[in-house]
Amino acid sequence: MTNTATTRSQGQRIALLLAFVLVLVGMVNTLPEIPGLQNWARDLTGVAFFRISGFPTEYLFPPLFILMMVVVALDASLYRSWRDTRPKRAWLGAALDVGLVAAAILGALGYWIESDSVCLIDQITGERARLIEDAMARSEGLIPGLTLEAEVPACQARLGVWALPLLFSIIVLFFLYNIRVWGLPLVIVASVVVFYTVATALVWVFGLSDNNFLLTKLGADGGDALSAAVQKATNVFITPDGFMGRFMDIIINQVFPYVVLGALFGSSAGGTSLIKLAVRATRNLRGGPAHAAIVSSAMFGTITGGPVTNVLSTGRLTIPMMRRNGFSPQFAGGVEAAASSGGQIMPPVMGIAAFVLVALTAVPYTKVITAAFIPAMAFFFSIFLAVMFQARREKVEPMRDIPEDLIMGRQDWRNLWIIFLPILTILFLLLGNKDAISQSWFAALLPQFVVQTIVNAAGDAVSAGWWAVAVLLPLMFLDPETRAKPAKLFVALGEGGILISRLFLLLFAVSIIAAFLNESGLTGELTRAVTTWLAQVTSITMLGFEIPIVGGVYLMLALVCAMLCAILLGMGMPTVPAYVNVALLLGPLLSQLGVSFFTANMFVFYFAVASAITPPVAVAAFAAASITRSEPMRTAVSAVRVGIVMFTIPFVFAWYPELLLIPEAVTITDENGRRVFMDGYSEDTDFVSLSLLLCRLLAALYLIASALAGFDRASLKQWEVFLRIVAALLILWKAPVVIGVGVALTILLISKHYIMTSKADRGSRNSA
Repeated sequence: MTNTATTRSQGQRIALLLAFVLVLVGMVNTLPEIPGLQNWARDLTGVAFFRISGFPTEYLFPPLFILMMVVVALDASLYRSWRDTRPKRAWLGAALDVGLVAAAILGALGYWIESDSVCLIDQITGERARLIEDAMARSEGLIPGLTLEAEVPACQARLGVWALPLLFSIIVLFFLYNIRVWGLPLVIVASVVVFYTVATALVWVFGLSDNNFLLTKLGADGGDALSAAVQKATNVFITPDGFMGRFMDIIINQVFPYVVLGALFGSSAGGTSLIKLAVRATRNLRGGPAHAAIVSSAMFGTITGGPVTNVLSTGRLTIPMMRRNGFSPQFAGGVEAAASSGGQIMPPVMGIAAFVLVALTAVPYTKVITAAFIPAMAFFFSIFLAVMFQARREKVEPMRDIPEDLIMGRQDWRNLWIIFLPILTILFLLLGNKDAISQSWFAALLPQFVVQTIVNAAGDAVSAGWWAVAVLLPLMFLDPETRAKPAKLFVALGEGGILISRLFLLLFAVSIIAAFLNESGLTGELTRAVTTWLAQVTSITMLGFEIPIVGGVYLMLALVCAMLCAILLGMGMPTVPAYVNVALLLGPLLSQLGVSFFTANMFVFYFAVASAITPPVAVAAFAAASITRSEPMRTAVSAVRVGIVMFTIPFVFAWYPELLLIPEAVTITDENGRRVFMDGYSEDTDFVSLSLLLCRLLAALYLIASALAGFDRASLKQWEVFLRIVAALLILWKAPVVIGVGVALTILLISKHYIMTSKADRGSRNSA
């Protein structure tokens, strides 16, 4: 729920205002291409190269960097917190608040000083103009009468050795506020990476070890340790891995409209109406409220992209409904936590982590949501099955009669436009074909200006999100509360700006991890070590059995390793850093073992999402437990049981990448660096084999869900549970003979169970 203006301090109100300004600037920057708009602005201003959107990053990022950190300092002020709780330390809190802003200003100046496209000090001294003039003169002399564009001269005046203390001061202050806003786990991981990089540099300087894992890439830069360290520190300011690099680009240029969209949805009345609609649609199903929770959480979660936010938004209505219908508090909380976490893998939005996936894999967003479709459907289908079996087990009857407070009223039907029209706008623009739109029947009915605007936005994720916001803003006034208090819209936009500022603070820590891992060389060394070990080892011993490492066992070992790392590194963290940390470490390793780079990233992404419900730090399950007032760990275990498929689906699409439906999932890099299709795959999808695979997958999901519930039409014995899990594994195996055995075992188990339960039912009816 959003704070009201009366509960905000003066500093928080200023933060809200500045965050609103941030949203305006960001939305203008991501403004889609509208025919004639740029030319109109240039004619109006008289500036030939004036831009009304898509501002140059070297001049846009630093001011926004400062603005976002001012918002964080005001909204999450240590001075305000300590003034009441630790009055004697209030002065220190004020100093740290000022220090955060000062660090942001110095970081922005450092970027401008070191960036060759700006060279701030050279600009001030006039050296920059002289160098460009000299370069132009040299280019003019190459071909008489022809002047070429001059090369960009390197900066002459730089930070030098001051880059080191400046960088580490910024890191300390930003990490401190990361702890305050996002918690300790992310900062622990980032600090370990920073410490490792610095320690290996010192080991190299003093020659303390020749172990490859204790050496550093600094050694490759020659013998001058100080110069090498200064260069590496400078890289953190200006390279794509630095804090003004790709992660800033993701926030400002890619995900910005979607964060604003999520903030507006969160403050709208559409969410409650969506839950009422889900209840209405599932009232005749056993476990109806739980099914309603799944539907509403999937739809709401794809917009918000945050499991905890989703739980606290939809769970306040769905969890009490499930409790009233007879489900245990642990199961109710587990269903909500699992469904809310799954919202991050539900197209078409999927949250900020999906945009990070786009940035790291260079796969278009439209293909990412295509790849996510079948796994997401499989996940939510499995939760439906889990609820169905649990409802049978606990003898929960259909709700049928909807509680009075959840009956759809006329206003609720209007409110659904607030939810569905923006989502339909995103789907239409994302999946629309430019040529098909320009030649469609409605193109003849609309002005050419409008048609060209739609064509320009088609297929572009950022434009789709921007137009969804533009559609949503007037729709918000369908809600009587918004019409009565229009300031609610301003507050929602401001809260979107605060969330963006906080997200960048989080991504700052992620960028530090990425930059320092790159400078330490750990990722490459780890990949070499594991691939060398796999090439040499011939078998492993498990439970007294010797298992030969041949064929797919190599891949299975790497996948299990990636799964454990994603879950361990993701504990207590948002999905983005959990995904990025493991993707940077193990993505290259997986792609060297026969998995495409995109599939490897999707694999890690899924387990990063799953970390939100994985004990011992299952943040989504703990949020659900706060509503059910039940024991958090038992709720987390229940969430894992319900959402177990989130842990198994990644292994399935790693073995069967055709489930991801895009060529990038079956494309690898060969020994010569060429992009080639994996053996047995081509650019065309074999829909017959894909259909058979989907049938096997659905059967496996049925077996797993019933086995974990310990119930189908009746209670399952332990041997039945064991055999159902075995059958699920067999029918997903790649060997045809093994698949045949699995199918036969599946038919035998289900037929026997249904025959026995039917006899028992007839016997009970006859005795009655």
